[in-house]
Amino acid sequence: MSAALVATGLSDAEVAQRVADGKTNDVPTRAARTTREIVRANVFTRINAILGVLLVIVLSTGSVINGAFGLLIIANSAIGIIQELRAKQTLDRLAIVGQAKPLVRRQSGTVAVLPNQVVLDDVIELGPGDQIVVDGDVIEETNLEVDESLLTGEADPIAKDAGDHVMSGSFVVAGSGAYRATRVGREAYAAKLAEEATRFTLVKSELRSGINKILQFITYLLVPAGLLIIYTQLFTTGADWRESVLRMVGALVPMVPEGLVLMTSIAFAVGVVRLGRRQCLVNELPAIEGLARVDVVCADKTGTLTENGMRVADTQRLSTADVAEVLAQLAADDARPNASMLAIAEAYRMPPGWTATATAPFKSATKWSGASYGDHGNWVIGAPDVLLDPASPAAAQAEQLGAQGLRVLLVGSCDVPVDDAAAPGTVTPVALVVLEQRVRPDARDTLDYFASQHVWVKVISGDNAVSVGAVAGSLGLAGETMDARQLPDEPDRLADTLEEYTTFGRVRPDQKRAMVHALQSRGHTVAMTGDGVNDVLALKDADIGVAMGSGSSASRAVAQIVLLDNKFATLPYVVGEGRRVIGNIERVSNLFLTKTVYSVLLAVLVGLAGLSSEVFDTDPLLFPFQPIHVTIAAWFTIGIPAFVLSLAPNSERAHSGFVRRVMTAALPSGLVVGACTFVSYLLAYQGRAATPTEQTQASTAALITLLVGAVWVLAVVARPYEWWRVALVAVSALAYVVIFSIPWAQELFILDPTNTAITATALGIGLVGALVIEVLWWIQGSALGERRRLWRGR
Repeated sequence: MSAALVATGLSDAEVAQRVADGKTNDVPTRAARTTREIVRANVFTRINAILGVLLVIVLSTGSVINGAFGLLIIANSAIGIIQELRAKQTLDRLAIVGQAKPLVRRQSGTVAVLPNQVVLDDVIELGPGDQIVVDGDVIEETNLEVDESLLTGEADPIAKDAGDHVMSGSFVVAGSGAYRATRVGREAYAAKLAEEATRFTLVKSELRSGINKILQFITYLLVPAGLLIIYTQLFTTGADWRESVLRMVGALVPMVPEGLVLMTSIAFAVGVVRLGRRQCLVNELPAIEGLARVDVVCADKTGTLTENGMRVADTQRLSTADVAEVLAQLAADDARPNASMLAIAEAYRMPPGWTATATAPFKSATKWSGASYGDHGNWVIGAPDVLLDPASPAAAQAEQLGAQGLRVLLVGSCDVPVDDAAAPGTVTPVALVVLEQRVRPDARDTLDYFASQHVWVKVISGDNAVSVGAVAGSLGLAGETMDARQLPDEPDRLADTLEEYTTFGRVRPDQKRAMVHALQSRGHTVAMTGDGVNDVLALKDADIGVAMGSGSSASRAVAQIVLLDNKFATLPYVVGEGRRVIGNIERVSNLFLTKTVYSVLLAVLVGLAGLSSEVFDTDPLLFPFQPIHVTIAAWFTIGIPAFVLSLAPNSERAHSGFVRRVMTAALPSGLVVGACTFVSYLLAYQGRAATPTEQTQASTAALITLLVGAVWVLAVVARPYEWWRVALVAVSALAYVVIFSIPWAQELFILDPTNTAITATALGIGLVGALVIEVLWWIQGSALGERRRLWRGR
């Protein structure tokens, strides 16, 4: 069925009235927090609330310097807000560039507008690959077929006639037409589904879920340890209430991993900004992490390995018919030509003016299109290996050309109209059109990068298998090529075949999706790259979907990552950014969790000593530190180093098991630091009768032991070393030497290292703890099967 495009659109005045009435497509184009939500989310956090309450308690004692940890509230909030706003601005800017822009017909002309500029009753034109942005009724159509699988799960395209309903979230696979918007904004079908979260899901993030598990574990530790130290410091020490309160807060503050979530957010946000500079739009933040874990990349050939543009290199006649007129007319009658038809239209500019009596649009499933011209015959153009007998001379000739990496199309006449149920019927070959595609200059380097990183690349294309294999071979991809028409349907056998072959041609859209599922069933993390409507189903179901910016609006809409500059070579940078985020957050987590472990252990040991003093009538223990002590301890062992390390380059391959590795490293180190600090404090503690000076000396001794162990934990976490990592550890250690050496700093931070014997003992215990941490690091590497390296590149 065919209809002329005659429906008129709205006038400018009618559009303005609908905007004033709120009848616009006001659904946000991407899930993003507003500026107010970002500020609120970064200020009103659980950690800020805990620190805020403790700050009020400390200030009530009149000790302002001990409230220095309150600056963390300001720092955490400010850094988080600034970084997230930067990321939001980058994403919003890129999202506008990458958005699908529907063609809206209005009385002032047909224009491409943003989805949120569509209003009720607008007339929207459709072509292959277009996403349907609002619900509506079809008013014109020419062989229009729509895929609604992303909404309904129905795999087969649905033919749409005039008067039929189309739903937002579906996309056009064949034909053309126009529809009138009947439901916009939150009334549209896809918008309702999104609000109910019944179909659209976020990328899984092992990093975020792992940190949530760790925080749950910490919560279980904090509650009993916190209650124990509160009771013993307030009710068993007999000290002045101000002193008891300060010691209690000094125990509680370091238990809170105040920067862990912040550093994770910063790492993701900085990653978004860095990728934004490379014109890479990240629709879902964890996709950065996900691509770093990918071990199989399924790449489409056209538009990914090769450039989109083509040119007609040759036309080889197989009969005496005037193929130039046929090609010119077929190209002229294609309302929404693909890259092949655009190249033919460029080469054959003089159509004879025939009138089409029937048309058949190109479909990925059938691999051909055509038109019937009454007395001038029925003509088809498409894949030679689909339209011809494989044993025919023309098919052999096409195969020979395809083996050179060229795209070959057959032009033929058929014995039935192209809209007949039996079409194309018997096809008589008339000519072979040879199209030349240029391989992307950066494709070879990109494939070499993935090979060096032990990431499989599978080339999955709808083109002729021989042609696809030739292109893949020219790029250095080893492995056999298979025609997807020979692929088994049974999932296990399909997975076995995918393990064996590298390149696949003549792959249908449903097969691309099945291939992704088969790879996933074998435990692979799969990324799918593509730009066409035939890639949409596979892009949606892959672990990470990567679409080209020049691709169809449907492919961009379902992908988690969109390469706006269409550069396949951007993918290694995305992988590298993901590895930087994962590797650095793992390092930073080790620092924060080590601090939490030794803080909890110290609180438990001091608390148990306090309880035993009541039973055995011995001197109770004051907690060794006041809040200012734990504040300065965190400056150069965690705070500043963690910030630097979270943003540093890191190309180490991502591995699963984040929680296990972090806890395996942090738990032993934290126990060693906590135990050594407690022993050092016990040896220096002078009991209930201690003077304020002796108590300060004991606290200083405990702090020295803790700092030596904590700096060595930093030294271990910073490995493998480069010059700047060594400098980071050295500067952190020297900073504490300076603080402990300057008299005014000693007075300000309540330190007294003047008792040489106590200070030397504390230093010695700290060095013993550092030695134990070093030995544990090597033992853990051996137990986990991980190669330990002191220096990068060795």
